[in-house]
Amino acid sequence: MSGESIVRIGVLLPDVLGTYSDRGNATVLAQRLRWRGVDADVITVTAGSRPPGDCDVYVIGGGEDAAQSFAAEWLRRHRQLRTRLQTAHVFAVCAGLQVLGHWVEGVDGRRRPGLGILDLTTSPGRRRSVGEVVASCVLPGVGTLTGFENHRGVTRLGPDAAPLAAVVHGVGNGSGDGGEGALTPTVIGTYLHGPVLARNPALADHIVHTVTGRDLSPLELPDQDDVRHVHLAVAARRPLDPLRRIRAALCRPRHG
Repeated sequence: MSGESIVRIGVLLPDVLGTYSDRGNATVLAQRLRWRGVDADVITVTAGSRPPGDCDVYVIGGGEDAAQSFAAEWLRRHRQLRTRLQTAHVFAVCAGLQVLGHWVEGVDGRRRPGLGILDLTTSPGRRRSVGEVVASCVLPGVGTLTGFENHRGVTRLGPDAAPLAAVVHGVGNGSGDGGEGALTPTVIGTYLHGPVLARNPALADHIVHTVTGRDLSPLELPDQDDVRHVHLAVAARRPLDPLRRIRAALCRPRHG
């Protein structure tokens, strides 16, 4: 942690890699820290701003091919941030995962360099992978992950990266080994949207524990459990418990 009691969370390029509202992952981390009595600051880093090099954790989201190419170039250009990303905790989703690798190949066959922080490469697949994913996370205590994938990339991991999870339903990395995402001691990458940390609070708490080094007290959040039950049932194509379905519907945010 950068200070005695404040965790700094940097949201990188939400104005560029913001298609799927993955910046919500930072909101989840900050709130789960505050519920445990730990102050948290969320720093939004847009394309026109100077990125801070002292955040405890950085969050990177997903976006289209052009946005991804811009993000990779922007990240390479800011050398201080690039250096910090090699040692800080990083949570990257979809395009964010891909740009942390060695290169990303476009549909034109051109390979665009990434940051080389993750030992992986990404090439276009034959068809787009769209739909709900269920995956078994390798991290102790996290359990089953759910999320929504929407990507054409096929990501292959090298020997210095391990998959975050094993796919039960859906595509994930699409490389044929059944893996989803990528994992190192400081970086977690995934193709799952949702935002995925809202849908998988145990994964969020794993990051909170890793960043703070603190043992975490459990949080009693019945609405969260009901919504998670709904996502698990839908992804697995099981009938929903009627009472939980009603509770989950009641706790959804209303607009308008």
